[in-house]
Amino acid sequence: MSNDTIACMITSLRNANMKKAITVQLPATNISRRIGKILLREGFINNLREHKDQNKNFLTLTLKYRGRRKEPYITSLRVISKPGLKIYSGHREIPKVLGGMGIVILSTPFGIMTDREAREKQVGGEVLCYIW
Repeated sequence: MSNDTIACMITSLRNANMKKAITVQLPATNISRRIGKILLREGFINNLREHKDQNKNFLTLTLKYRGRRKEPYITSLRVISKPGLKIYSGHREIPKVLGGMGIVILSTPFGIMTDREAREKQVGGEVLCYIW
């Protein structure tokens, strides 16, 4: 596992989507819990569970698919901020993904939230990732 927990989580989700896996198991960190809750609330995943295995906490995300062909609800994931290059945005400059169809996840002084919530609270922050 790398030092970038967000990139590790996004890569695991992307790989599971390509493989059409039902569940993904990730190390449980505060950031991954909050991003998982956002994905659940926005309808990109079906379930989010946390369990302990040999003194380590894990998150199990149940991915969501549609139709017989198992088309994933998450079509693309993209990490924006990296440990070597942080990208910040004010509340007026927060990008929109696919004209508002996707979500931008930001880390703000009020916690990790979506672009819609940040615009509503008029707060900017670090742009973590795009999901659509």
